[in-house]
Amino acid sequence: MPGQKIETGHQDVVHDVAMDYYGKRLATASSDNTIKIIGVSNSGSQHLATLTGHQGPVWQVAWAHPKFGSLLASCSYDGKVVIWKEGNQNEWVQAHVFDDHKASVNSISWAPHELGLCLACGSSDGNISVFMARADGGWDKSRIDQAHPIGVTSVSWAPSTAPGALVGSALLDPVQKLASGGCDNTVKVWKFDNGTWRMDCFPALSMHTDWVRDVAWAPNLGLPKSTIASASQDGKVIIWTAVKEGDRWDGKVLKDFGAPVWRVSWSLTGNILAVADGKNNVTLCKEAVDGEWQQVTTVEP
Repeated sequence: MPGQKIETGHQDVVHDVAMDYYGKRLATASSDNTIKIIGVSNSGSQHLATLTGHQGPVWQVAWAHPKFGSLLASCSYDGKVVIWKEGNQNEWVQAHVFDDHKASVNSISWAPHELGLCLACGSSDGNISVFMARADGGWDKSRIDQAHPIGVTSVSWAPSTAPGALVGSALLDPVQKLASGGCDNTVKVWKFDNGTWRMDCFPALSMHTDWVRDVAWAPNLGLPKSTIASASQDGKVIIWTAVKEGDRWDGKVLKDFGAPVWRVSWSLTGNILAVADGKNNVTLCKEAVDGEWQQVTTVEP
């Protein structure tokens, strides 16, 4: 698809954009309290729906895997997380509203579909909540209390395939792990074990000198190592790697971008990282065979 400019129709700042599984629809989140669904194709874009219901800026939107139907999650400054369900085409209803958090919900992330319909949410109240859909239509809830006491900014699930699954022969159960970033300048890794979440990295990963704005766990395709990218207000992106389960995480500064870094996003193969910074640039970086990172290109506004 060639590059194209899309008019969202929002009346205020757009905070997040998410493409659906098939690359046909875009969901956008804005400070005007609404979400827009936009159809995209080579011939252009068209407005399909406006979702209203949040009482504050909408920070993030996330599409569920299509095997669960047409579902979109959103989180807002109003402390709510909404699961939107498409009934008739382009007609969206609020299927569920979670109001467990007592402050802004800043980040949401769907688990790998192999784990079921499961959503993690990070909030300014310091907690991370995880909602798992049951067969009867209800939801089970687990929580990480005070994951980052002064606020959680971002959450990202690990791939469900254990590192090294392709190079070993054992059939392993799906992995349930999360990475989180916070206003305490740290990145933390969490593991769901025997019905409870526990921290899986000691100590917390702390090379940043300001708020961590985003974390993104890389797809590993069964390869031997786990990789997490973190982006910070301090202008740096750090690549964290752990070679095998139980190993310590090693951090390496990818680059100092000289401006706050808002978002990091991996390619499906996990070898290209897109970085969005406060200068409105998007930079693509690629890992070379020797493990060094190189800047491939920068898309300027």
